[in-house]
Amino acid sequence: MSLFKKIFSKEKKETLDKGLEKSKSNFFSKMSKAVAGKAKVDEEVLDDLEDVLVSSDVGVATTIKIIKRIEERVARDRYLGTDELNQILREEIAGLLSETNSGEASEIHVPENTKPYVIMVVGVNGVGKTTTIGKLAHQFKGAGKKVVLGAADTFRAAAIDQLQIWADRTGVPIVKQSMGSDPASVAFDSVQEGVKQNADVVLIDTAGRLHNKVNLMKELSKVKRVMQKVIPDAPHEVLLVLDGSTGQNAFEQAKQFTAATEVTSLAVTKLDGTAKGGVVIGISDQFQIPVKYIGVGEGVEDLQVFNKYEFVDSFFK
Repeated sequence: MSLFKKIFSKEKKETLDKGLEKSKSNFFSKMSKAVAGKAKVDEEVLDDLEDVLVSSDVGVATTIKIIKRIEERVARDRYLGTDELNQILREEIAGLLSETNSGEASEIHVPENTKPYVIMVVGVNGVGKTTTIGKLAHQFKGAGKKVVLGAADTFRAAAIDQLQIWADRTGVPIVKQSMGSDPASVAFDSVQEGVKQNADVVLIDTAGRLHNKVNLMKELSKVKRVMQKVIPDAPHEVLLVLDGSTGQNAFEQAKQFTAATEVTSLAVTKLDGTAKGGVVIGISDQFQIPVKYIGVGEGVEDLQVFNKYEFVDSFFK
């Protein structure tokens, strides 16, 4: 299908292929068993396929949608061979992802008419949140953007230190206070510094505590409120970072954070070390929030802009 035209550079596509290798191998070994000895897609094959998708962390609700779409095609076309199943899955999953209005981009960018563009980054500790911010800072700077970092995760000294390392490495200014400081105060200073420096992007790290959703909601609301004293419509984006290797736990984190604050985009990290890459499909579909970035390796360039065509092509290659 022309739907799957190549968009990424050869090098970037190879990184994506390699990063999804474990997920792909896991999926296809299960798929092979599901269709072994079958010539056509029938009820039994669809039942087995349902099990394969659920066990590949696509999620029950999204799996049901995919199976329903394939059932409609079977009914319409009267006969579908199992050898066509891979291509049909590619088409239906790409179609499903298209409904979330995500994954069209191939390069990192921010709206030109919003300056500074403020991104508040949320997520539990350990998902790769601060590393994601550092990699984004590097890539935005590489794209010619002026960046300011805000270390508003004041709950952990390690988070402030880690962000400082990224600031030094990428050569971008950082706004920080001591551990235990008011996160909203750091966010306020960060946005103010972004305006003062005429920055294109302000990236603000936040604390990732989930033990009390009410406190999390209050803290994130306060952080947003004080930013709006400087820029009335800030933050322009709330990016939730999820660890793809946790599979279904990532769904639970998405549920908690979307209840606590208005999440507008997602980054799914650590996909290279897991067979749970199907979680990207399920989370994108279930929460109807665009997946904007995926992490497929340790390198700074291995945080990739999520493109649904390239992702599906690599997953079903």
